[in-house]
Amino acid sequence: MDYLALYVTVKLALITTIVLMLLAAPIAYVLAYLRFPGKSLLEALIYLPMALPPTVIGFYLIIIMGPKGFAGKAWEMLTGDSLLFTFIGITIASIIYSIPFAVQPMKSAFSKIDRRLLDAASVLGLTRKATFLRVIIPNSLNGIAAAAVLVFLHSIGAFGVLLMVGGSIPGVTKVASISIYEAVETMNYRAAGLLSLSLIPISYAFLLLINKLNKDSQNNDSRRA
Repeated sequence: MDYLALYVTVKLALITTIVLMLLAAPIAYVLAYLRFPGKSLLEALIYLPMALPPTVIGFYLIIIMGPKGFAGKAWEMLTGDSLLFTFIGITIASIIYSIPFAVQPMKSAFSKIDRRLLDAASVLGLTRKATFLRVIIPNSLNGIAAAAVLVFLHSIGAFGVLLMVGGSIPGVTKVASISIYEAVETMNYRAAGLLSLSLIPISYAFLLLINKLNKDSQNNDSRRA
């Protein structure tokens, strides 16, 4: 079994999840509570990776992150290295590919918070930042946890985007999905089967966790009602 690919996969999924939990929370807050011109356009743009084929996302990331793209040029000026076919490159691709799965559950959780709690925070003189950290986040933990699980699972299953941006470099960009694909191509069904089998309990356990979080959230909504 390709343990190295499994390690790269889990590492990528963990980093993607951590980064997106930090990035998606303020974005979800803006979408849930603020009104401004072009909000629907921004929301559609954030959710766009859910609708586009992974190869389309991968193609435009190659253009942007390549030697002639603005991100690729900036990275090369700073580090002297290419951004494509690196672990950092596939991490950026994974973050962009998974951002809707972080923002949508958080926005939904934020929107369900009792407005009376927000009004009370305003009366007490809390700033928007303080309200976000002390009222919204603590009352949305189930939604945030669900978002983290969805991002982790989505990152584990990523294939087309990562293959286009990172290729298949063992120990660097070769993730489990690519390793399985290559094993099947070479008719090494035993290796493909073992690696596939190793991902099933991980995915199943996280899906059970999502179901529990959703059930807890529904119970909390019922008590509030």
